Amino acid sequence: MNASAAAEPVLSVESLTIELPLEGGVLTPVRGVSFDLRRGEALALVGESGCGKSMTAMALMRLLPEDARVASGEVRLNGRELLSLTESDMRAVRGAGIAVIFQEPATAFNPVLTVGEQIVEMIRTHRAVSGAEARRLALEWLARTGVPEPEARFCAYPHELSGGLKQRAMIAMALAAEPEVVVADEPTTALDVTVQAQVLELLKELKRERGLTLLLITHDLALLPGMADRVALMYAGSIVESAPTAEFLRAPAHPYARALLDALPHGAGARLTPIEGAVPDLTRPTAGCAFAPRCPLALPKCRREAPKPG
Repeated sequence: MNASAAAEPVLSVESLTIELPLEGGVLTPVRGVSFDLRRGEALALVGESGCGKSMTAMALMRLLPEDARVASGEVRLNGRELLSLTESDMRAVRGAGIAVIFQEPATAFNPVLTVGEQIVEMIRTHRAVSGAEARRLALEWLARTGVPEPEARFCAYPHELSGGLKQRAMIAMALAAEPEVVVADEPTTALDVTVQAQVLELLKELKRERGLTLLLITHDLALLPGMADRVALMYAGSIVESAPTAEFLRAPAHPYARALLDALPHGAGARLTPIEGAVPDLTRPTAGCAFAPRCPLALPKCRREAPKPG
């Protein structure tokens, strides 16, 4: 692949806006979100709960709630616009084009099918292989993702696996169809600290060995070092800063980014710095920077004009 082709984004999101109808109004949880993701890159979409991260991720897969709609924007995978595809064409994209590692695998697996049956189904949906070959590949992926005794776990039902094993099996299923992009939506939220570290190390290893293209959705800034190449920070439905991870952590540009980093623990006995105020009402349009009402550095122009992220 030449350098110019390698530089082309595998996933491109442009001015994505999502609306949810409410009684007497419209909630806009995602507002003009744009970002690119290149092959082999890990981009972390970060921000506090409710800022629009997961809604953005579900829009990429066309898995939004029934009453939600994409009001504007484009999502392109290798140049192919996804939001205008028929549902039949989109089914072929889910899994082989974009796969998701859900934050709660217990609710993502079908409880009446074995883990192995579900991974085999994913493989055979997207790859022209025999049942025997699909079974071999499923076992191989279970082993690759660190599932002990893959033969036994292949035949197990989801409820028979621990939380950590379910998450590893979910990663195996997401990767089994060899997708272009993997979306990891808060993949460690439901796990204890030890298992969190194991799952993150597994994702790092897969990125190193297989050039995994990863969109990591998280509210935990502590996960970023060594995990993400770039960071896109969301606030009130919009991306307010985008930067390489090291630069973001060393010298954040947006006051919200600085406030978040200041709120992290900095050693035993250190005081945490809270962010005063509340997020804006997303049923109303916002003028200027949405963080301005909570920002101690806000100038009059901040309430009129939002800075461009990055």
